[in-house]
Amino acid sequence: MAINSSKNPDGSVQNAMPSYFYSPPLDVSAAFPQATPASTFPPCASDYFQLDNLLTTEEQAIRKKVRECMEKEIAPIMTEYWEKAKFPFHVIPKLGALRIAGGTIKDYGCPGLSITGSAIAVAEVARVDASCSTFILVHSSLAMLTIALCGSEAQKQKYLPSLAQLQTVACWALTEPDYGSDASALKTTATKVEGGWILEGQKRWIGNSTFADVLVVFARNASTNQINGFIIKKDAPGLTVTKIENKIGLRIVQNGDIVMRKVFVPDEDRIAGVNSFQDTNKVLAVSRVMVAWQPIGISMGIYDMCHRYLMERKQFGAPLAAFQISQQKLVQMLGNIQAMILVGWRLCKLYESGKMTPGQASLGKSWITLRARETAALGRELLGGNGILADFLVAKAFCDLEPIYTYEGTYDINTLVTGREVTGFASFKPVAQRSRL
Repeated sequence: MAINSSKNPDGSVQNAMPSYFYSPPLDVSAAFPQATPASTFPPCASDYFQLDNLLTTEEQAIRKKVRECMEKEIAPIMTEYWEKAKFPFHVIPKLGALRIAGGTIKDYGCPGLSITGSAIAVAEVARVDASCSTFILVHSSLAMLTIALCGSEAQKQKYLPSLAQLQTVACWALTEPDYGSDASALKTTATKVEGGWILEGQKRWIGNSTFADVLVVFARNASTNQINGFIIKKDAPGLTVTKIENKIGLRIVQNGDIVMRKVFVPDEDRIAGVNSFQDTNKVLAVSRVMVAWQPIGISMGIYDMCHRYLMERKQFGAPLAAFQISQQKLVQMLGNIQAMILVGWRLCKLYESGKMTPGQASLGKSWITLRARETAALGRELLGGNGILADFLVAKAFCDLEPIYTYEGTYDINTLVTGREVTGFASFKPVAQRSRL
C-alpha cells in the first residue's frame, strides 16, 4: 500500500492518506446498474390528469420545447454543478434560445407569453433542475418585470432587449441582512445629489448577483422615507458583491451579499414607478404565481424519477413497484401533484382575468410548497439509501425545496397574508409590540 507524503516547511515529512483513498469513484451507472440515474432524465409520468388539455396550442408548444432542452442540455450536468455549487455559464445561451426570459412582458424583444405559458415554462425548467428555474425567475419575473412595470420608456428600450435574450443577466435586490420577511423596513438609503443618487447599505441572499450585469436595487429615499427603485451596473464604483457559501439547497444559484458604499446612480437609472413598498407588490403578485409553479415542476420530476426507479429496482425477487406500500406512497405523491397543478392553473386564470388577490397568490404559494415538501419526503423514502444521492434527483430536489419554501414570503408569512384577507385582521406583529408602536 503506497503512502503519499509531503514535506512541512521545517523539512520534516508529513504522511498523507494512503493513495487508494484518492481513487476516483465509480460512475453511478457502474456502481449501481439496477437503476438509471437522473443524468438520463425519465419520461414524464406525473401529468395524470392531463394538464395539456387545459393549455392552448402555444402553451403546449412552450412546454414541449422547454422539456426537451432541459432533458437534453441540463440533466446530464446538473448533479456535477450542484455538487460543486458552481453555475454552468455555458448553458445560458441555450436557455436564452428558449425565448422564455421576460415571460409575460410584451414588446422590447420579450416573448409576451400568457401567464399560464410562463408558469408552465418555469415548471418544466424546475422539473429537471430547480436552480435553473430560480435563475430564470429572478432574472425574468423579478428584475425584468420591475423594469417593464415600473421603468421609464427609455429604461425599457435600453435594458429589456438584451435581458430577454439572456445576453445580459439581472438580479433583484430587496432583502437585507436584518430584514427578510419585514422587507418594507429596509435600511439601505438613497440620497439625492446633483445628477443622481448616492446609495449606501447592504443586501443579502440576492440570486444571480455575483455575475449580474444589471442590479435592480431597492432603497429608502432619505428625504421622503419611501422605498424607491434603482438600476445599478455591475462595475459601479463602491459596489461589492460576494458569494454566500455553504448552502444546502439551490446550490447552483449564486446568492450574494451586496455592499454599497457611496454608489452613484444617475437620474436616468432611478426607476420612476417605484415610489413606495406597495409598488413592489405589482411585481411580487406575478412572481409569487411563478414561484408557486416551481415546486409543481420539482414534484413532477421527483415523481417521474421515483416511478422509473420503482420499475427498475428489484428486491425480494420483484420490482419495488409491485409492493403495496410503494404503490401507496407513489399514488399519494401523484395525488398531491394533480392538486398542485390545478391550484396553480387556477391562479393563472384568476390573474389573467384580473381577479387574483394577494391572499389567493399567497395561499397558492404556501400550500403548494407544503405539499411539495411532503411529496419530496415520500420520494426520499421510496428510493431508500439511493434517496440521499443527488445522482437520483430526489435528494437534490429535497434540499432545493427548502429555500423555495422560504423565499418570496415564508410559508408562515404567506399564511398570514391570506389570513388577513379572509378575516380582516393583520397579525404580522405581536399584539404587545403593536400596542407600543
